[in-house]
Amino acid sequence: MTHVQFVLLASLWWLVDHDDHSPTQAQLAQQAGTDAMMTSQVTRKLETRGLLERAQDPTDSRARRLRLTAAGRALVTRALSDVEAADEEYFAALGSQRESFIRALRTLEAALVP
Repeated sequence: MTHVQFVLLASLWWLVDHDDHSPTQAQLAQQAGTDAMMTSQVTRKLETRGLLERAQDPTDSRARRLRLTAAGRALVTRALSDVEAADEEYFAALGSQRESFIRALRTLEAALVP
């Protein structure tokens, strides 16, 4: 699975589990911070792999509604576990300074917001 495929699957998983609906590709692109055309191309690829389903929106013939398949949910669950374990291992080097580091990153992020 590519990084973009992971980001889109994880974002779709989050949208479905937190908003309790079948999001559109446009909503997925917005959530993931990805280009709409690229999102469309990657979701088609994920569909051919059986990881998600794309269906025409009944109210907008241009929009596609997305749903994770059981295989897609299983894959994203395993991938998220692996990513979290890698993050934990990588940031363990910070030890007791981890919370200070996170606060410093949040300060930098807030400074970028207009």
